[in-house]
Amino acid sequence: MTSPSEAARRSRSNGPLAVAVLLATLATPCSVRPQGVVVDQGTFAVSLGGRPAGTEEFTIRRAGLNRDDALFATATVTLRREGAAQQVRLLLRATPGDGGPKCQGADPCYQVDVEGADAMSLRLGVSGRRYVARIVDSAGEEIREFPAAPGTLILEVDVAHLYYFLRDTRQGAVSHALSPRDRAHVSLTAGLWTEEQIRLGPNVVQARRVEFSEGDDRRIVWFDRLGRVLRVSIPAKDYLAERTDLVG
Repeated sequence: MTSPSEAARRSRSNGPLAVAVLLATLATPCSVRPQGVVVDQGTFAVSLGGRPAGTEEFTIRRAGLNRDDALFATATVTLRREGAAQQVRLLLRATPGDGGPKCQGADPCYQVDVEGADAMSLRLGVSGRRYVARIVDSAGEEIREFPAAPGTLILEVDVAHLYYFLRDTRQGAVSHALSPRDRAHVSLTAGLWTEEQIRLGPNVVQARRVEFSEGDDRRIVWFDRLGRVLRVSIPAKDYLAERTDLVG
């Protein structure tokens, strides 16, 4: 992973007016109420270091069929790391075309609330050509800026359903992605798509496998023919997420 070119800084009262206004809106809870047609919904079983560690329950909805409509991805991730429990609640408002954050008006386009271990609150909005994240944790308040390049995605390392937005990526394509909780910006190159059979519970299913990588950062994803994420493996993190709701 590579850090953003713009360094983190603690909140200051003398920042640019546009950023100050944005931060004021990001400080309030998001008013979005996800609704619409369900695109995908399910549960992942998560393993860390080869041992069961928790679950991820998610829903991806599309608000409508117009160009200005959005996809809403919500999830609750419950994990236990080294004996410490953690619950992560996420909401992403994304553009239907490329899956990038769709920031609109005063609402943040991405928000995270973590309870338990590493508790924090994160709200991401846009100001000009920058994404601005307001992060509040035990260390205080931090403002982190990221470049708002077209097609940028949100990909948290330990959140499997977000890889849905890479389902149409072609071999050799480079996807720019933010991992706001890790304060990181990565550029992942898609490898060769291959067909293979994988086992989910008692079932053997046909899947399309592809590896997205940047140096030693390898993220292997299996999709079904509908573009649903079946499995996500991140070897460097000893992370594995597998769908359980599709097991009959």
